[in-house]
Amino acid sequence: MIEITWLGHGTFQWKLDSGELIVIDPWVGGNPSFPAGFEFEKIDTMLVTHGHFDHIADAVPLARKHKPKVISNYEICHWLESKGVENACGMNKGGSQEAGPLRVTMTHAVHSCGISDEGRILYGGDAAGFVVTLPDGRRIYFAGDTAVFSDMALIAEIYEPELAFLPIGDLFTMGPKEAAVACRLVKAKKVIPMHFGTFPPLIGRPADLAELIQGHVDAEIWPLEIGVAVEW
Repeated sequence: MIEITWLGHGTFQWKLDSGELIVIDPWVGGNPSFPAGFEFEKIDTMLVTHGHFDHIADAVPLARKHKPKVISNYEICHWLESKGVENACGMNKGGSQEAGPLRVTMTHAVHSCGISDEGRILYGGDAAGFVVTLPDGRRIYFAGDTAVFSDMALIAEIYEPELAFLPIGDLFTMGPKEAAVACRLVKAKKVIPMHFGTFPPLIGRPADLAELIQGHVDAEIWPLEIGVAVEW
């Protein structure tokens, strides 16, 4: 069993049966969707998909405080180390590494990845997604920020994820129309929509995605409520 808590936008906390806590794309300060009063009791593993502020803004202070294993691409991990982050474990697409009881594989994503740093935009490598293998063998595909791309079919073929996290907001990521195709390609039985509603231009909604796949894709769209933990 894994306990999943959506913390608004693209930020999530996962809690394993063993008590391990995983935080993905931490954006707390300035995130209008972050639940008031929520605090991380600890962080054992942190995953960062790319370098945009709405996915990495609080990676440095949280990593300094909790000292988790931080997994991202090589360039982002190098930048994090320059900010005093310990245990940054850079990797690249197609590779895998262990993080406690998890196995984390980096996948492709179609998105940009510049890091905002003191008024400059620094090279942040490539945006990515992750396939995470849980201790019980189930696999989760966390797409990060991306457009739909045909190689999602390879992710389905190689990893067979049972749960997928897909952005649906539009403008900066795919919207529901493109996410519906992603659902067909990825073939996960459950899909958690993310990266929508934070700002007015992010107009995609879970109901739109559910309507588009009805009768076409064998998947359940699973909208989460911000700050409310669910089990899977």
